[in-house]
Amino acid sequence: MEHTCPQGVEIKAHLPGAFASLLSHDALGFIAALHRRFEPRRQELMQQRKQRQLSLSAGSLPDFLPETAAIRNADWQIAPLPADLQDRRVEITGPAERKTMINALNSGAAIFMVDFEDAQSPSWHNQLQGQLNLREAWRKTLHEHGHDGRHYRLNDNIATLMVRPRGWHLPEKHLHIDGQMVNGGLFDFALSFFHNAQALHNAGRAPYYYLPKLESHLEARLWNDIFVASQELLQLPQGTIKATVLIENILAAFEMDEILYELRQHSAGLNAGRWDYIFSCIKHFRHNHEFCLADRERITMTVPFMRSYSLQLIKTCHQRGAPAIGGMSALVPIKHDPYANDKAMAEIRAEKERDARDGYDGGWVAHPALVPLAYEAFRNVLGDAANQWQRQRDDVLVTAADLLNFQPETPITEQGLRNNINVSIQYLGAWFSGNGCVAIHNQLEEAATAEIARSQIWQWIRSHKGHLDDGRKVSINLFRDLAADEINKLRAEYGSRWRRQFEDAAQLFDLLITNDEFIDFLTLPASEYLD
Repeated sequence: MEHTCPQGVEIKAHLPGAFASLLSHDALGFIAALHRRFEPRRQELMQQRKQRQLSLSAGSLPDFLPETAAIRNADWQIAPLPADLQDRRVEITGPAERKTMINALNSGAAIFMVDFEDAQSPSWHNQLQGQLNLREAWRKTLHEHGHDGRHYRLNDNIATLMVRPRGWHLPEKHLHIDGQMVNGGLFDFALSFFHNAQALHNAGRAPYYYLPKLESHLEARLWNDIFVASQELLQLPQGTIKATVLIENILAAFEMDEILYELRQHSAGLNAGRWDYIFSCIKHFRHNHEFCLADRERITMTVPFMRSYSLQLIKTCHQRGAPAIGGMSALVPIKHDPYANDKAMAEIRAEKERDARDGYDGGWVAHPALVPLAYEAFRNVLGDAANQWQRQRDDVLVTAADLLNFQPETPITEQGLRNNINVSIQYLGAWFSGNGCVAIHNQLEEAATAEIARSQIWQWIRSHKGHLDDGRKVSINLFRDLAADEINKLRAEYGSRWRRQFEDAAQLFDLLITNDEFIDFLTLPASEYLD
């Protein structure tokens, strides 16, 4: 395969024949052109992230930017949206796995976001197979012969497809250009765009994206410039691409207007990425010994800082003519326990109805069985309306102090600590085995929820307020004692299914917690375990 590579481009992995068409000479040339033009800016932005974190660790607090006040105060809107992005009352998400994609596209949801990031273990095989699956899905030829003997194929009417590439922080270690690793997000976007954009345009459709982990409007500007360049290279009209930004970082919450403005020709609104948002709060204030959040399950969308962020997102979007999409409950159907299932379904219904009443135009679900429930919740509020962009929410007046009102601080319980340990080790073990989206204890866990679990423990150990409700201080010794107990329980529970990957997961998890330097994303060291 090396002979097909343009000068300066190296594939640092075996390339099975099934994937050769993806990494053609022209496709690699397209990726290389974008990398060479934009990688220096990406690296500058990553340095700005580090400098911003140093400032926060020294005690500064984020605020709305004075230098962009004119953008916030001006009267402008994003470009008009195509018809298939105007009704987004229910969106479903999942990894780029064939059967999962077919079931999601057939689920009756308006949108399916195929996830190359948090819900996917980004092995070389998974990312390339996902690109093949994506290509077939956009052409409506995706099918699968299941292990159960059934044949899965797409219905005539399917959800509109959106793609979430990896974030700016994640590399694609298997592709080097001029001796540098290509950014994973650029790789995912560029391959999907190169192989599908022209065919979609010819069919009167377009490529749509979700952009994760942005921390500033300057990072949104980088994506916008990449979109402009990509459309120029393939001679497609400017504005063909539409992208929704996940507001899943507290720093981005202070720049929502600016993010929409930077992408306004290509914008498809904002999404409240709740799990990563909670993680970002812990991560950015990790060195504040007075910062502390209660057990993970206590941090709901109704606590002060989450409620403020949620309402501010709706107000910002609707003022700019943009969709506001709500986040996702981690609960999934519980087939073995009807009582627990009824309780879980009631919680999901209540959450979606609250989102609709607040003004959201749609929300996420994690399982096809939840699509009718979510539709009913939004229909109860919206009726037959496709959206509620007209609800301006002028009554919402959110200050910087509101976004930084981190409550509740208590309780922190032994059970909460144990659950964080148990979930993290199980999730990392599954991730090492190639599965990035796992149901654990009747909740869907993916990278963002696992990040909350591990960052909470790290921060509890170092916070002056990190005490259990029985008075014990959360410490490395207490963590290791409980971790040993949880690992023994998991070994017994898994039996012959316990693999080396779970031992590796336990070792990495111990490193993540005990290392005095907080590791920004667990997926960075974890990716070294993947082929």
